[in-house]
Amino acid sequence: MLAFSIGKYPSLHCLLLLFIIFIPVIVSFQRCAKITPDSASTIPVELWKEFTAVCNVPAPYTAEDIEWFLNNRTVRPELYKKVNQTAMSVTLNVTEYSLKHLLKCNASKKTHSFEFPCVYGIYLEAGYPPLKPKNFTCIAFLSDKLQPATMTCSWDPGTRDPHIKTTYSLNAFVLSIEKYNNSSDEPLARSLTITFPGALPLHIEMEIELEVRNALNTVTVKQAIIDTGYVVKPNPPSNVKIIPEDNFPNSLMVNWTHPFHYTVFETKYNIRYCQAGSSVWTEVPQDATEAYIESFRLQSLQPYTQYVVQMRCIHKKGIGYWSDWSSNVTGYTPEATPESSPDLWRVYGESDSAVTLIWKDPEKSNGKILGYDIMVDGISNVKLVPSKMLQFHLKEKEAFVTMTANNSAGVSPPTSLLICRRGLTVPKGVEKVHYSTRDGQIWVDWLPRFPSRASEYLVEWVSIPDKVRDWQRVPGNVNSTVLKGNFELFTRYNINVHPIYRIKWNNLTCSLPGEDASVSAYLQQGTPLKGPSVDVTETQKNSAQLKWEEIPITSQRGFLTNYTIFYKTGDVEHSVVVPPDTYSYKLTGLASESQYVVHIMASNIEGSVNGTDSSLYTKKYDDGEIEVIVVLVCLGFLFIFVFIMMFTLKNREVIKKHLWPQVPDPSHSTIATWSPDCPIKADSPKESTLPDVSVVEVDVFDRKSLCEEDKSMLPLKKDKYFSEEHSSGIGGSSCMSSPRQSVSDSDEGDSGQTTASTVQYSSVVASGYKGQTPSLQAPVFARSESTQPLLDCEEHPEHLLDSSSHQKNSYFKRGGDLQQLQPQEWEEPSVFSPMEEEDTPTLTEDPPGPAPGYMPQQSGYRPQ
Repeated sequence: MLAFSIGKYPSLHCLLLLFIIFIPVIVSFQRCAKITPDSASTIPVELWKEFTAVCNVPAPYTAEDIEWFLNNRTVRPELYKKVNQTAMSVTLNVTEYSLKHLLKCNASKKTHSFEFPCVYGIYLEAGYPPLKPKNFTCIAFLSDKLQPATMTCSWDPGTRDPHIKTTYSLNAFVLSIEKYNNSSDEPLARSLTITFPGALPLHIEMEIELEVRNALNTVTVKQAIIDTGYVVKPNPPSNVKIIPEDNFPNSLMVNWTHPFHYTVFETKYNIRYCQAGSSVWTEVPQDATEAYIESFRLQSLQPYTQYVVQMRCIHKKGIGYWSDWSSNVTGYTPEATPESSPDLWRVYGESDSAVTLIWKDPEKSNGKILGYDIMVDGISNVKLVPSKMLQFHLKEKEAFVTMTANNSAGVSPPTSLLICRRGLTVPKGVEKVHYSTRDGQIWVDWLPRFPSRASEYLVEWVSIPDKVRDWQRVPGNVNSTVLKGNFELFTRYNINVHPIYRIKWNNLTCSLPGEDASVSAYLQQGTPLKGPSVDVTETQKNSAQLKWEEIPITSQRGFLTNYTIFYKTGDVEHSVVVPPDTYSYKLTGLASESQYVVHIMASNIEGSVNGTDSSLYTKKYDDGEIEVIVVLVCLGFLFIFVFIMMFTLKNREVIKKHLWPQVPDPSHSTIATWSPDCPIKADSPKESTLPDVSVVEVDVFDRKSLCEEDKSMLPLKKDKYFSEEHSSGIGGSSCMSSPRQSVSDSDEGDSGQTTASTVQYSSVVASGYKGQTPSLQAPVFARSESTQPLLDCEEHPEHLLDSSSHQKNSYFKRGGDLQQLQPQEWEEPSVFSPMEEEDTPTLTEDPPGPAPGYMPQQSGYRPQ
């Protein structure tokens, strides 16, 4: 059956073989090596101390076959020591590497052997022995109720952790018979409490013992007490009350109940008191409360003041411990007549005569103020407490004000104030005022005028912009003080120091405020909340005018040190720093026709903040620049025009020669000898070929003489006359019959004239003059060449201006016998002027012929 099972399950066969093989190994472990010392749990060892263990091995192992391991790490052989042939010891220095150490002894043959290794191990627990407690004290608590008494002992265990289990045991032996104890296994325990089954036995001997024990050591602290009263701490008095007494405003009655009956524990008491809100206590002398009493009257108190009272007790002999202080008990002293006057002050209004009276309750009001009696120049006004303000107008230059306060017990002493109209001269008493902050308070100091006659100084401060006002008074021999008020952070205050003088006015003593000095202050400054918003009011080509409003006082949160103007175009940024009282600035050096982004940063000693961005565009031209350019251009043109005119007048002769060339002398022209009706004659000397042209001088203003002379010069018959000939300029080519080349004349009179002076002109030959009967023959156009010099008037233009009022012009006529005409000497340059049609001389009644081809010219010839 077994064989069947093994064959069916081959895995069982393998397990069976392994069991048979390891049976000798199991048997060998049962008789393996041992380590001394040995323990079933752990073996405590002291940290940083040496520990020695010995390993004993059975045969066939020897000491040379032993190897030590600590926390599975091989221990160095130099720490080994051979004890005998079968034992090997090891000495270790225990550290905090591991608070629990596994120390193993491993015995094995170094050569080939069928012996299995022999291993045995122990656990080491590292720690410290306990320290001796210090400051060992015990306190027994008594109660007035039927409850078990307790005693608590405390000590200082030190700061070294033992790392191993340590037990604290507290034992109390009463008369060395009864034992009361308590214990704790808490590491570094500091106190233990023993509970007695009944009341604490008093006035007997007691021995108290504290034992601290662990596996490494045990220490004991003992305290012998000859009387249990020395360790007793009673409960505080109960039912403490404060009872005010009428007609005794400076005292309070304190009542209480004893914590124990005097037969059990007789006590004495300690009382302390202070004003409500104060941390300074005043203790009643102990000798005043040594008796076994249940009440006590507190004296020398302030009337109508709230006081806090506490009490405690101790054994009458002063042994043991004081009880804890009782809980707070409060009460008010009764009212009394006010000892001080109201604190009266004045504030000027907008007008010189408007005054507002403000005041405070008397510093020693000794009760609740019910009202005030105010008299201004003998007029009484009763004001209630909630107002504490009165407005009036000064009727004269000054007003005398008196005030008293009253409560249920009486009326305060009066206070008086002389108020002068604002603007009148008052004494000066303060030169300069400074402030500083220390320990979260504002300190003010001032420089009084010498000699200082002020009886006192009134320091006034007003918050901005809320205008919450407060003040305080200091003696006249003091020039510094700390302000006692509720100041807020990041809020500006205007501080004024007023000298107060005591004077006589109408046989009455009163206070007269002098001229004040002021300073602005902050309890603490902070970074501004926002920067200014900049407005661009005006832009020019290279500049821009900026304007911004002052940051509100609530947003400044400090004194501004400066404004920084940042302006940027593209990637280029510039900045300008201006004083804090500047609210406009003109940026210069800007690029024309450009866009800039501008913002202003406000700074104080705590930080800076930027304002909003604003854009500006510079102009291409400044205002008036275009007008200046236009004026300059016009002036330039005017200058050029004037220059041209002056140049023209100065060089008119040169210009005239270029624009109007000289006209040839018609008297030397060959056109007078040439006509279609007559054959052209051969050239002959000038004397025999004079043209049939006559020159007549005619006054340009005497047209009548001109007509008569013309009629006398024309006796020829109508059918034999040549057509009137008119010279024309080069432009008259429309009247030319055929072109001809110029012929140079070599006459002596023309020797000075070169071929360059040759002027080509043409003549129109008609059948008759204007006003004659035209012939049947068509007009013939012919061109003539002339090499004659220009007229004298062209060669000498200076003769144009003559002192005579008449000018003479030369006209040309054809004579009947073609006789030669010699040119006349002209007194003035010939000027050709057109003749009026009605002034033209007529020979016959023939219809008018064609218009002449030549037009009279002035100062030269003009193209047709």
